[in-house]
Amino acid sequence: MTADAFTTCLWFDGKAEEAAHFYVSVFKNSAVERVVRWPESGPGPAGSVLSVEFTANGQRFVALDAGPEFTFDEAVSFQILCADQQEIDHYWTKLTEGGGEGGPCGWRKDRYGLSWQVVYAPLPDMIADPDPERAGRALRAMMGMGKLDAAGLERAYAGE
Repeated sequence: MTADAFTTCLWFDGKAEEAAHFYVSVFKNSAVERVVRWPESGPGPAGSVLSVEFTANGQRFVALDAGPEFTFDEAVSFQILCADQQEIDHYWTKLTEGGGEGGPCGWRKDRYGLSWQVVYAPLPDMIADPDPERAGRALRAMMGMGKLDAAGLERAYAGE
């Protein structure tokens, strides 16, 4: 890793290693790279997990096992751009295995409380279309969905 690279650090309460393995199981191009444990000198219990370095979908993360002081909220989420309905369905299902919850407009919260946006990849261009009618139809269609329906978005965008 180069000095100017950045890595997303995720704060967990006793679940860092479990979460890292979960994310690696959900995404391609993923691996747990290193587990760092507390030394005898602490301050955490000797041998317990301090942090886990992992890659999920080619992105670098550190899962920090730092206690209950901070939790995730919807102010930060990860957006997954999906090529087709099959990918949408995969991530929509996998991200809430073992708990979690669905939300509107393609949002999911996993069992650790981390928010994800499972997005049909053409959607950002659809809602940014300079034609306000086309953009508006796509946006209204998305707003009425939980899990995104790629074909439904395409139909709305086209005015069908």
